[in-house]
This record gives sequence, C-alpha cells and structure tokens, in this order.
Amino acid sequence: MPTPATAGAAYVRRASGPILPPPLLSRGAIAWARANLFSSPLSSAITLALVAFGLWALPPLIAWATTRAVWSAPDGALCRAHQDGACWAFIAHKLDYLRYGSYPIAERWRVNAVEIVGAALIGWMLWPGVPRRGLGAVLFFVSFPIFAFALLHGVEGVGLPVVDTLLWGGVFVSLATALVGIVFSLPLGVLLALGRRSGLPIVRAMSVVFIEFVRGVPFITVLYMANNMLPLFLPPGWVPDRFIPPLVGTALFSAAYLAEEVRGGLQSLDKGQSEGAMALGLGYWRMTGLVVLPQALTRVIPGIVNIFIGLFKDTTLVAIVAMVDFLAAMDNAFKDTTWGGPTILPTGYFFAALFYFVFCYGMSRYSAAMERRRAVGRAG
Repeated sequence: MPTPATAGAAYVRRASGPILPPPLLSRGAIAWARANLFSSPLSSAITLALVAFGLWALPPLIAWATTRAVWSAPDGALCRAHQDGACWAFIAHKLDYLRYGSYPIAERWRVNAVEIVGAALIGWMLWPGVPRRGLGAVLFFVSFPIFAFALLHGVEGVGLPVVDTLLWGGVFVSLATALVGIVFSLPLGVLLALGRRSGLPIVRAMSVVFIEFVRGVPFITVLYMANNMLPLFLPPGWVPDRFIPPLVGTALFSAAYLAEEVRGGLQSLDKGQSEGAMALGLGYWRMTGLVVLPQALTRVIPGIVNIFIGLFKDTTLVAIVAMVDFLAAMDNAFKDTTWGGPTILPTGYFFAALFYFVFCYGMSRYSAAMERRRAVGRAG
C-alpha cells in the first residue's frame, strides 16, 4: 500500500502542459476597449455619453447626406422642393469650376498633368522602401516647381498659350499654394533655425528678429505686406505676377514657425553627437547635414506635420488678396441664382469640410506611421 509521500509523488507533472490562450477579457477588441474606453468610471461615463451622442446625431446626418439627398437635378428647383436633404446635384454641376476655377476648358489638361506628376513625385519621395528616394526629393523640390509653373502659366515659345493667373482658381490653387509653402518654407525654416543657433552675432540677430516679427503678427498681415511691399524690393519696372506675393508671404510665415520646431529638435540632441562628428573630421555643414539634422528632424516630425496641416487650412486666407482658392470658388458658386435654396450652403460647406479633412487626416496618419517606423529600435 503506497505511503502518503509516494501517493503525492504520483501527481507531480513531469512534462509541460498545453499552452492555453490568454483569458478572453485580456485579448483582442475586448482588452482594447477595457484599456482605452472603460479603464475607469469617468472613462466609462464619457464613452457612454459619446456613444449616446453618436446614436442621436449620426443617423439623421447620414440620412441627410444619403437617402434624403438630391443627387441629380438640372437646377435648384428640386433641391428647394426637398429641403430635408443635401443637394449633391449642386456639387456635381459646379465640380469643374470648383476644381479649375475659370481656367480655359481646352487647357485644363495642363492642370491634370501637373497634379498627376506632383502626386507621382510625392509618392516616390514619401513611400518607404522605394529606391532612389533622394532623386525623387530633388525632382520634387527643384524641378517640379519650374515645370508646374511653366505648364500652368504657359510658354508661348513652346506652343503653350499663356493663361493669366486671374483665371486660376479652385482646388488646384489651394494645392499649389500649400505645396509652394511646404517646398520653400521647410528649407528656409531649417536655415533660420541654424541661424538662430549660429555663433555669428549678426546672423543670429537677423534670424531672431525675422522669426519673432513674423510669429508676432497675424497671417493676414503677412499676406497684405507681401502683396504691397514685395514690389518695393524688386528692380524698377518689374511688376511680379499677382500670384507670387501671396506665395512668398505663405512661405515666409510658415518658415518662421518651422524654424522654432527645428530649433527644438536641435536643442534636444546630446552634445556628444556633434562632438563625435567633429572627432571624425567632419566639417560644420557635413556634420549638420549627415548627423545633426536627420536626428533633429526625426524628433520633431509631429510638430512639422502639424504646421503643414495648419498651412494647408490657412490657404483659405489668400482669398483676401484676390486669389480664388477652393473655398473662394465655393463662395462664388453660391452666387448662381439658379441654384439658390436653403440646402445649398450647408451642402457646399459640408463638401468643403470633407475636402480639407481628407487631406489633413492623410497628412496626420502618414506622420504617425513614419514616427512609428523611425522609432523602431530606438525605444531605449
């Protein structure tokens, strides 16, 4: 008869048991909801309140934009007769004007070509893993602006009729203003940040004065100053195109804010980075371009993208200097009396909000993805 000690030894496990899945409440969507939506009584109350608000507000909004909307009509009569839904027929009827403004119909292929080439270069430059991304960046920042302006404005010598910028308008003006601001403000902001940290007193003082002055005035003031004062700095008799001063003002305004973001990234770097580069025999510019700036810019990606998002939305302000951006084109479309009605304005502004949201949200998600990608291996 086995003793108690022997009987106990018979139940000792000598091999590993099967690996069991974690408890249901600690994995998947349920675990995420517990950690993010119901982590505390206050969090649970806020979540339930937002869910209740969504259930109350979203169904009528979706019905207004879809099932009760007017999708096709020759004029605004049908939309005036059905005032409980959006008038998407108005957007469809005015879509070409919202895209191109008064750009000649026969020449709109030039706008399409610029947008396609620009999108291809942006994809080449920003898509991770694509070979020779540096070449794509050079083409986008150096060659593309010249190509785009020549194609959009026209060059008589090569058979492209000139299209006056008075006829430019709509979506492509908003995109062009934002792209010009981004293309020129980023390198200028980097130079201003380096100038503010320079050991040369005159360079540092000029950088500080420019940054603080531009950041201390509203964007509208900068646009007015660029529109009225830029001709004073040009040779006598040379009148710049009306499209150029607002672009210059946009780039200068954005550069001042970018300079402060970049300066924050430079200050966050340990001094040993630059000292190690100098110990390897690198000069100032090679050290800055190869060691310091890549790390500094990586650390301030969210702030830089945030400024770009603000810049894209601020392009609506160029309407005060007679540029017809997308929102100004929408306001002009409202003046068509054949489409008058109480649902026209809500539909137009809702469509404009979707336009700006799509671009801004896309920039935000790309920034978050790049931040996560560059953070791999740097957690320590």
